[in-house]
Amino acid sequence: MLFLLVALLVATLFTGAALYITLVEHPARLSLAEEPMLTQWQQSYRRALPIQSSLALVAGIGGLVAGWVLRDGWAIAGGVAMLANWPFTVSALLPINRRLSPAIAGRGDAHSHHLLLRWGRLHDVRSLLGVAGTALLLCAFLQGIATP
Repeated sequence: MLFLLVALLVATLFTGAALYITLVEHPARLSLAEEPMLTQWQQSYRRALPIQSSLALVAGIGGLVAGWVLRDGWAIAGGVAMLANWPFTVSALLPINRRLSPAIAGRGDAHSHHLLLRWGRLHDVRSLLGVAGTALLLCAFLQGIATP
């Protein structure tokens, strides 16, 4: 149960951060002029990358280990949902992230604005994966404490 509890707590942290970005930070960012919008995204991305990537990894692996040890499909599904953030990010978001990086993007313009709008819609998927993973891990946890 310890792996499951850790996975649930870490998944909750990931999901809270992802939802904050989706519901608060990114909409506020989009209200800025194009150059400050891009600069703010670049600074935020640099800080969020190690935190969110490690939280998704720890929650995912923790869910898989807990599911294997406890033979719990909910925990395995939760771990898979959390780990799904990695291939999704690499395939869908990384190409945009690279185009928005300071070395390539230069000054903010209409093109970077369009890329940031697209980035926000894709980041919503990460938030949904976090919500799904957290809910599945919570189901596994509640099932585990209800079973003697």
